[in-house]
Amino acid sequence: MEMRQLEYFVAVADEESFTSAAQRVHTTQPNISAQIRGLERELGSALFDRSARSVRLTDAGRAALPAARAALAAAREVTDAVSEVRGLLRGSLSVGMVEGCTIAPLFAALGTFGSAHPKVALSLRESPSDQLISSVVDGSLDVALTGYGDELPRGIESLTVIAEPVVAVVPADVERSTSTGLADLRQRSLICLPRGAGIRAVFDDAAVAQGGPIRPAIEASSPDAIVELVCGGMGTGILSASIAAADDRVAGLPIEGVDVRARLGFLWRSDPSPATRRFVDLAHETFGLGPG
Repeated sequence: MEMRQLEYFVAVADEESFTSAAQRVHTTQPNISAQIRGLERELGSALFDRSARSVRLTDAGRAALPAARAALAAAREVTDAVSEVRGLLRGSLSVGMVEGCTIAPLFAALGTFGSAHPKVALSLRESPSDQLISSVVDGSLDVALTGYGDELPRGIESLTVIAEPVVAVVPADVERSTSTGLADLRQRSLICLPRGAGIRAVFDDAAVAQGGPIRPAIEASSPDAIVELVCGGMGTGILSASIAAADDRVAGLPIEGVDVRARLGFLWRSDPSPATRRFVDLAHETFGLGPG
C-alpha cells in the first residue's frame, strides 16, 4: 500500500464524502475513488459503506483508521525531523479552537507562526470542547485551545491560560445570598451551555459526584445568551467566574463543595511535531505566560 492511499482513506473518513475529500487533498473524485478501491482490494475488505447518502466507515474501516493516522503521522515526523535539523519547519499544523472564540492572542500566535514558517500549511477548525479534546487524542488535530477540567486523557500535555471556579449566575439586584450549593441548584431552573462545552462538563461532573446529574431547564448556545436569559428572569445560569464578573447586571455565586475549576488552555499530544512544539512556545509568549 502507498502513503497516498492512506492519506486519501483518512480524508474520506474525515469528510464522509469522496468529493469533499478530493477537494481537501487536491485531486479528482474519480482518482480518489480508484485509489480507495485499490486499497480495499489489497486489504481484502471494504473500508466504506457507500449505500447511504453520506459515506460511512465499515467495521474494517473503523479498525484501520487509527493505524492509518499513525502511519501518516510517522511519515510526517521523518520529514519534519530532517527539516528541523536543517533549520526549517515544513509540513502542516492543524489547530482547533472553541466555538465562538474571540481570544485575540490566539490569532496573534497564528499570525506570527504563519509569517515565521511559511512552509507549514496551517489549518484552523472550530468545534465544541469535547470534540476538540477527542481530535487531539486521535491525532486529527495537532493542538487546540479548548475548555477542560482537572482531568485530561493520558498522553496529553496542557498549557492553561485561565483556571477559575464555576459559579451560579443570578441577577445582581435580586439575589441577597453570597453563595449557594448543589442541593439548592437542584431546585432551580438552570440555564447551561450545551453538552460538550468545557464549563458544562465541569459542572456536570461535580453534580454527578455529589448526588447525580442535574438536567438544565434551558441550554443556551453562548455565555452572552445565558446572561441575557438570567437578566430576563428565566433562571439561574452556570458560567465561569470571570464571565459573570464582566457584566454588572449579574452576580456570580460560589457553589459550595464544587472545587473543580473550569480551565481554558492549549492541549497537544506528548509526542508533538516540531511545528506543534514551536506553536506552543509561541502561545506561551503571546499569552504572556513566559517560555514553555
